[in-house]
Amino acid sequence: MRIIAGQWRGRAIEAPPGTATRPTSDRAREGLFSMLASRLGSFEGLVVADLFAGTGALGLEALSRGAAHCTFVEKDRAALEALRRNIERLGAGERAGIRAQAAEHVALGLCDLVFLDPPYGAGLAQPALARAAAWLAPGGWISLESHGEEVAPPAGLEREAERRFGKAMLSLFRRPASTG
Repeated sequence: MRIIAGQWRGRAIEAPPGTATRPTSDRAREGLFSMLASRLGSFEGLVVADLFAGTGALGLEALSRGAAHCTFVEKDRAALEALRRNIERLGAGERAGIRAQAAEHVALGLCDLVFLDPPYGAGLAQPALARAAAWLAPGGWISLESHGEEVAPPAGLEREAERRFGKAMLSLFRRPASTG
């Protein structure tokens, strides 16, 4: 697994051994970042959160493309160790924060972009989306990777796009920018 673009393009990302962590496939990550880039234009200066972070591939990709800061939230010990090594190896420590806790219980400040990649079939997609909507800045985006379960946009969010990559269903939600 590698960073796709930006300052760390081509750099390897470590995944923990075993099957407890399911990293987003390279193909799905490439598709997701293409979808986001066409809508955002640039990742420069964004405040990002990567919930159910696992290896940190999504948040690290955003940092590589110019995001100002990413908060990674992960509770699995092996995934946390791999995430810490990935952040250190890339020299991302000053722009990264790690919360070693369950994503469904975290509270964050305003974010411009939130990545949600809950375990498939755990029933966490809808509650995680609702929780993340509370921290989303006006004009902000949420990316949700699911196994295809039906997820309704919470109040104040609009579903902007949906695309399937193998088993992964990627959905983009947006909070409209304030209008005066």
